[in-house]
Amino acid sequence: MTTTRYGIIGCGMMGQEHLRNIALLEGAEVAAIFEPDAGMRAEAARLAPAARMADSVADLLATPDLDCLLIASPNFRHLEQMEEIAATRPLPILVEKPLFTDPAETARLAAFRDSYPAPVWVAMEYRYMPPIAAFLKEAQETTGGIRMLTIREHRFPFLHKVGGWNRFNRYTGGTFVEKCCHFFDLMRLTLGDEPVRVMASGSQAVNHADEDYEGVAPDVLDNGYVIVDFARGGRAMLELCMFAEGARWQEEVTAVGPKARIEALVPGPGRFWPEHLGAPPVPQLIVSPRDPKGPELREIPVDPALLEAGDHNGSTFYQHARFLELVRGERAHPEVTLEDGWAAVAMGLAAQMSIREGRAVAISETGLMPARLRAA
Repeated sequence: MTTTRYGIIGCGMMGQEHLRNIALLEGAEVAAIFEPDAGMRAEAARLAPAARMADSVADLLATPDLDCLLIASPNFRHLEQMEEIAATRPLPILVEKPLFTDPAETARLAAFRDSYPAPVWVAMEYRYMPPIAAFLKEAQETTGGIRMLTIREHRFPFLHKVGGWNRFNRYTGGTFVEKCCHFFDLMRLTLGDEPVRVMASGSQAVNHADEDYEGVAPDVLDNGYVIVDFARGGRAMLELCMFAEGARWQEEVTAVGPKARIEALVPGPGRFWPEHLGAPPVPQLIVSPRDPKGPELREIPVDPALLEAGDHNGSTFYQHARFLELVRGERAHPEVTLEDGWAAVAMGLAAQMSIREGRAVAISETGLMPARLRAA
């Protein structure tokens, strides 16, 4: 097998998870890394000692024999780095979520989409968590057609990242973009439909109140509810709490239809599970039919080596395995398209707008959804 060579832009916390997972893949290696922070660069060099450390994106793109690129830099850098790649050396890209952060960037994003000659895959790891993948495979048939979808995430606060960039709306797009675009992506994927209206309520109730960054206080939200109405009558709700790391399950995803309810229960990162409680929980899938009644519980274990390699229940590994199929010509199109990533951000920005303005927001009024995905 020919080795596929990655160039990686950004090797902070998430970039390092990508490095650990790429190391587990057959026929893949990291050839070059650009990471401007000295501490993160040193850790990246430890994880990928054969990789060349580049001084800039341009220097990284000059590396011979690159096959693909991964962008795992801070959110607000993604689009500008994609544009630099387009102007210099277009290669297949796996770009971390969120795809963009500022509503004013949609015209640039459209121009990039319409001219970029190589495939772009947006990293939506939650799709590939084994319990979520099992849920997605069965949800529509098991429920008899989903009418209600609920996603609950009760988790730890935002971890500290270089310079505290993830504490500010201007760099992240806001909590419901930075953290929750995963869940808006799952809503569209699970329901197979497009959103028409978003109503949200949220606040900064507990976290980061005592933090100060050169005289500026963090403004990211730490909790909220979002209700999304979809074009064909389905509806979905997100409940987010980022001061609930004591919960057994970090994510709970539930779909209900006329025949049954199905739910996926996902624990948080094993490294945060208290040792005195024993082994961390094993993910579960529970099917609860209406007739005959009787819930069926299935454990969905994750390979321990994959759990050790990251905080996302093995999903980063499975995502890369599929991305490599694309790079190697074994699949024709990305599973998570640029439009998917764009739509997830549009829903998050609509939720942020709803919270700011205290009202329901029609997706059509925002002008943020990619034109080819707008619901009739």
